[in-house]
Amino acid sequence: MDEEQGGLTEDDFYIPPVKYEYLDHTADVQLHAWGDTLKEAFEQCGMAMFAYMTEMEYVQIKEVHTVEANADDLMGLLYHFLDELLFLFSVEPFLICKKLVITEFNTEEFRIVCKCYGEEFQIGKHPQGAEVKAITYSAMQIIDQPKDNKYEVFVIIDI
Repeated sequence: MDEEQGGLTEDDFYIPPVKYEYLDHTADVQLHAWGDTLKEAFEQCGMAMFAYMTEMEYVQIKEVHTVEANADDLMGLLYHFLDELLFLFSVEPFLICKKLVITEFNTEEFRIVCKCYGEEFQIGKHPQGAEVKAITYSAMQIIDQPKDNKYEVFVIIDI
């Protein structure tokens, strides 16, 4: 854990509005997320994945962890970012995130640093949604059109 709960500020408990949806896909699910910036669309995509695993109203912010992702291009960055989040959930502390804040979003060097706010996933407290097995490149799309204020991502997750 990066910070104890006593180190959290009031701002850390602010939850941004939901800007994602789930689209039908043959055997898996497609995450569609958007935002006022590409950074926000990436954050929302990560939150869509966590919300697919459990109901967010049962998740509290008790811990903060930091993940980093690097890649060779923008699609790789989105893939590795989501993969790092899935890894955070899959190993101790089995963190289920209620909020993600990308603190570094470098689209020239393809690097993300993200603070992940949540708590340890506990069966009994957190309803089980679908198990996310993997992130895929299949049909991945990143729409980055600043002139149109259009920032969206589409990612298929293997469930």
